[in-house]
Amino acid sequence: MGQAREVMDRLTEAITTADSKTIAELYAQDAVAVTPDGGELHGRDDIATYWRAMTEAVPDGSYESVHSYEVGNTAIDEGFFSGRNTGPIQLPTGETLAPTQKEIRIRGVDFATVDDSGHIVDYRLYFDEMDFLGQLGLLPPT
Repeated sequence: MGQAREVMDRLTEAITTADSKTIAELYAQDAVAVTPDGGELHGRDDIATYWRAMTEAVPDGSYESVHSYEVGNTAIDEGFFSGRNTGPIQLPTGETLAPTQKEIRIRGVDFATVDDSGHIVDYRLYFDEMDFLGQLGLLPPT
């Protein structure tokens, strides 16, 4: 197992245990992250704020790995994130939604590129945001 894989595994563990300090420490100061709901995030602080909001919204989250890879300095994971929405949901507009108390199970893929110092410099997260919102009961009835 290489450095990228180790860092990605530490990130996954930190997210599922809501360890905000470790999450922030894993990213480089000038890291860039792209997520479906947060858009493009620049810098460790913005990325840590994104993850803090996510872990507060689903504090008991768990991750089930389907596939994990490492190619050079990039780790790739596919799996399911599950949990109950018991915390407020922070919207990109700055508004906050009350917890729905609904269970979610979202399939996603993430990529983390790690520099020589062991920090994530580029992170990409992909998941179906409409599926996420539907499971939370936040979409109008069809």
